[in-house]
Amino acid sequence: MRKSDKVRSSEEGQARLKQAYKDAELTQEELAKRANVSVDTVKRLLGTKDCLNGVERWAVEKIAKVLNIKPTDIVDLKDWYPQQQLPQEFERLIREKTQLFCGREFVFNAIEGFFSKNLHGYFTIIGDPGMGKSAIAAKYVLDNPQAICFFNIRAEGMNRPELFLKKIRQQLINRYQLQDVEDAGLSTLLTKVRKKLSASERLVIVVDALDEVDQEASGNLLYLPKSLPEGIYFILTIRPYDQNEKRLNFEDSTLTQEFDLREKVQESNRDVKKYIKQLLDDEEYKQGLSQWIEKHKHISRNDFVEEIAVKSENNFMYLRYVLPAIAKGFYNDKSLEELPEGLKGYYYDHWQLMGMTTKPLPRNKIKIAYVMCALRSAASREVIAKYSKQNELTVQEVIDGWAQFLQKQESYQPPRYRFYHESFRDFLHSREILQAAGVNLPDISAEVADNMTEGLQL
Repeated sequence: MRKSDKVRSSEEGQARLKQAYKDAELTQEELAKRANVSVDTVKRLLGTKDCLNGVERWAVEKIAKVLNIKPTDIVDLKDWYPQQQLPQEFERLIREKTQLFCGREFVFNAIEGFFSKNLHGYFTIIGDPGMGKSAIAAKYVLDNPQAICFFNIRAEGMNRPELFLKKIRQQLINRYQLQDVEDAGLSTLLTKVRKKLSASERLVIVVDALDEVDQEASGNLLYLPKSLPEGIYFILTIRPYDQNEKRLNFEDSTLTQEFDLREKVQESNRDVKKYIKQLLDDEEYKQGLSQWIEKHKHISRNDFVEEIAVKSENNFMYLRYVLPAIAKGFYNDKSLEELPEGLKGYYYDHWQLMGMTTKPLPRNKIKIAYVMCALRSAASREVIAKYSKQNELTVQEVIDGWAQFLQKQESYQPPRYRFYHESFRDFLHSREILQAAGVNLPDISAEVADNMTEGLQL
């Protein structure tokens, strides 16, 4: 975006502008003089004069500065910060995470409260797997097109400091037309951006899943700056950690706030119930869910909402799996009391239903699942078969059986598959599952590594 690019005021913006200059006790002529723009420019933004091509961005910024308002109070947010500037790598993820998003206003209110009270700083959202941290990050980016973002995705290898800096740098260059910064570090980039921000503007950088960062060197995760210029804010998400794992150290002058979703039981429970009700009325799921409730005649719709909310343990990933499974008839022969409890309970329930605990153990299928873990990145059926040394038919059976936990990347031919959420990988790596499955992770990892050295390519 260039300052000479032209934009148009929205209808709401025109009303806000009119009220703002009246509150400032200025006439249109006085406003134009103080902002060093023409009276016609003011009138175009007010909608009282034809505006065929729009008004230059720099003129809007000057008028907003005089009135102590934001340019986005005059021009629609999505016109001021075009959405297409989002990195293509994250667009699909953002759509997926926000598809059935609802609630979480208490989180966004806390974020805005932190921004409004502090000149800069880090706002960190903490939560267990499945509590919706990534969805919150994605929703913020979707609703605030001016935000810069980076989503750490371990399964795609998108979790290295050099990739983070590269993607953030490119977004900042595109957004603020920065010059001669191709090799600049993050602190230098932020200092240059600060000079381009108006007094009322802020830069927000959203960084999701710090717990998935792959970084051997010491220092802050992703080498996040220990201090920030005014007007620069970060929203971070991370799993719970102890102090030895924190790796986020800032100067005393750098303002920080940690927001732990685990402590917001009532608020999260309210949003969980809202989500369940939303799916009960969703065109894709309402028929199946209604039929299940009707089949269990002693259960009312309200009973269903309350009981599923309890069983979810305020975990949205649990709801993402269990509610569609109920709608598809997966639990037709089970009562409400027999439904799995918690995300880990759901994973174990499905593990059993897939026959992974039968005697003798289906070691070929078990190995395929763990090889997919070891591969980390998405892989085709053929590649999975080669690394696991199983036939493609058996691989396809596993893929079909675990379809709800897999993301199918059809942009590749043949399609590639990876686990949708890190929590399922955590489940497979849990001690009790490893012992029951008779799996030795180091052996599988070594076998995969040996195959890689033989020239197999993803």
